[in-house]
Amino acid sequence: MNQAVSAALADAMREDPAVVVIGEDVAVPGGVFKATDGLLAEFGVGRVRDTPISEMGFLGAAVGAAATGLRPVVEIMFGEFLGVALDQLVTEAAKLRYLSAGQYGVPLTVRASVGAGLGFGAQHSQCLETWFYATPGLKVAVASGPQTAYGLLRAAVRDDDPVVVLEPRRLYGGRAEVVTGDDGIIALGSAEVRTAGDDVTLVALGGTVPVAQEAADGAGWGAEVVDLRTLVPWDVATVLDSVRRTGRLVVVEEGPFSGGWGTEIAARVASELFGELRAPVHRVTSPDVPVPYAKPLETRYVPTVEYVREQVGELIETGRTPRPWWSREGAHR
Repeated sequence: MNQAVSAALADAMREDPAVVVIGEDVAVPGGVFKATDGLLAEFGVGRVRDTPISEMGFLGAAVGAAATGLRPVVEIMFGEFLGVALDQLVTEAAKLRYLSAGQYGVPLTVRASVGAGLGFGAQHSQCLETWFYATPGLKVAVASGPQTAYGLLRAAVRDDDPVVVLEPRRLYGGRAEVVTGDDGIIALGSAEVRTAGDDVTLVALGGTVPVAQEAADGAGWGAEVVDLRTLVPWDVATVLDSVRRTGRLVVVEEGPFSGGWGTEIAARVASELFGELRAPVHRVTSPDVPVPYAKPLETRYVPTVEYVREQVGELIETGRTPRPWWSREGAHR
């Protein structure tokens, strides 16, 4: 997947000389996760620049550059590092078109690695979609593998407004064939039905997509697995059409239960399809605790294939909302 990111950036830079890449260690080292490897050699220091360790500074510079003619792609090494520069993104970039009455757009792409699974601890393992998805003016996309990493990033760079592209870092080493060029671009706001099924709709995003798909593949029930791909705007029609067919919805999220992105999906489906549901809308999430560092605890923290399969199976069998593992075991209230 990291090679797909690099290929998307290279193709975008060949297509448009206004595209530039900046961030910590993106040039000479080729990115800490090697997602910008080879760009410096092809495009030079004028278009691929290493920055000081100052997210507020280089993201602010990118906002200004985007408003005055460039299409910057900013890499944030770990999603948490956006915390010190959030004002530049949600207050400046997201609002400039509105505040200027359309005179200035901000064609800015912000990439950030996110998620648990690699032992980076509580301060470097969060998903953080909720930092962005309630901000008008921002689009938010999340990669679930090599093809979505390529296609969503290409669409983001072409977009005339700011887009945040989140990349689950535990998927960087995943391999798959990738369609490149215009045929490989994935429109923002479009979900993908990955597998067909009649018993339940599983809506997943980013790192939970392969988990949901594997859980469905080995189960005794049939699931329609939907990769949401874009969180803002999300593909309401595809999700509603799927749930109308199956009568059940389970949202699979990596983040904590409280305030997760799945609350928006659940509320919309429950509101519009209440009379057609065969069971309560259910969310499978992580508990409301920091991401643990110890490997056994981190593995337990995120939804696993077995846990998703167990939760969905109980929902289908009983028609009732299953309790989460931490509630059953008294581990967290």
